[in-house]
Amino acid sequence: MVGAVPKMRADSRADRTPSGRRGRALRIGLISALVPLSLTLVQCGKAPNPAALAADSQANVQVVNQVVAKTNQQVASGDTFEDRFPAPQFRERFPSASESLLQRQMSDFSPKRAVQQQVPEQAPYKVASLEPQVPYKRPARDDLTTLVSMKSSAFPYFGNNPASDAPFLNISRGDRRGHRSYSGRVFWQDETYNDSRVLMHVPEHFDVRKPGVIVVFFHGNGATLERDVRDRQLVPKQITDSGANAVLLAPQMAVDAADSSAGKFWQPGGFKRFMAESADHLARVTGDPNSARAFATMPIVIVGYSGGFLPTAWSLEVGGISDRVRGVVLLDAVYGEMDKFASWIESHRSGFFVSAYTRYTARRDRELMSVLRQKGISVAEDMDGPLRPGSVVFVETGDGITHRDYVTRAWTRDPLKDVLVKMSATPSLALTRVASTNPPASSR
Repeated sequence: MVGAVPKMRADSRADRTPSGRRGRALRIGLISALVPLSLTLVQCGKAPNPAALAADSQANVQVVNQVVAKTNQQVASGDTFEDRFPAPQFRERFPSASESLLQRQMSDFSPKRAVQQQVPEQAPYKVASLEPQVPYKRPARDDLTTLVSMKSSAFPYFGNNPASDAPFLNISRGDRRGHRSYSGRVFWQDETYNDSRVLMHVPEHFDVRKPGVIVVFFHGNGATLERDVRDRQLVPKQITDSGANAVLLAPQMAVDAADSSAGKFWQPGGFKRFMAESADHLARVTGDPNSARAFATMPIVIVGYSGGFLPTAWSLEVGGISDRVRGVVLLDAVYGEMDKFASWIESHRSGFFVSAYTRYTARRDRELMSVLRQKGISVAEDMDGPLRPGSVVFVETGDGITHRDYVTRAWTRDPLKDVLVKMSATPSLALTRVASTNPPASSR
């Protein structure tokens, strides 16, 4: 016993050397490989031999003793299991309330019914430099009245006069070209027939998403868009005051001249080209380029005052889109072309026709009434009733009503406003009244 201790220490010191460690690892590897192999060989053969089992058991005991001895040596070296995997402390097993994770109950793990998620209300959007938060609404705008130059407007015109099949510009003086009217007066192209502008008016309440109408106004002789159509005859104001979902197009005809020439509206498809180009311009001025398609299919009402009868008649006859015209209004304007008006009325029974007249046009209006009655078309002679599809109305006004003021005072004050109010009261005419106004005053 006394001599064994130095030997164990010597072995221990030897095991700590690199060569000793390699030998120790080799012995452990051999033992680990032989023990399973011996068991496998025994199971593959006959019943195990008791003596062999005892030998294997004794060998296993020796191996275990060697492993324990080596473990004790590792403990002495300071690389222990406890050093590598220290036991958890109490505070780590049971953290304080401030350190705790989310506590869950058994009910948290039970199956749950699907709950429909509530969609939160849409938050109001923010608008820079206006209000901190505002609900969505259509941006407010004022009435829009503007002049737009259009290629398809009535003038300039270099084609023929269909009445004579001769060039419209039938006179020249040096480099200037002009038109000699039926009265014999000469109007020069660069002064009278060179304005391609169109007066466009969009009321503040107009909504392109709702049923609406485009009013095309052909002014009479001796007129300009600003001085007469806008400021004296108040056509844009009448459209706004009607509350109807309507916009206005008023092309400049002969500038401030006693001439009723129709220009490009004489041409087949001329009115159709004018309305197609107008749709694009209306979409731009209203700030919504995508609305061009809505304007391109919107119903039309044509209003012809005095000399405006000529472009009105030709637009109905050869314009190319007479089916889009829901109504025709003539204001002391039946000076001719009665066959064209009668033809449109007969073939478009879904539209309405109104002609108000003074003594200057009374003879021709009565002649047109007679023609229509012979065709079996019912004719009314007052504007007291509703305006419906197929309505044909002729209204004679008294001596106190002047031709010059006829656009603002005919069978009533603001006759255009009255027509649009009556039209919007009839759903079948596909026009919406989107603004409330006072009822128009009826006066004869």
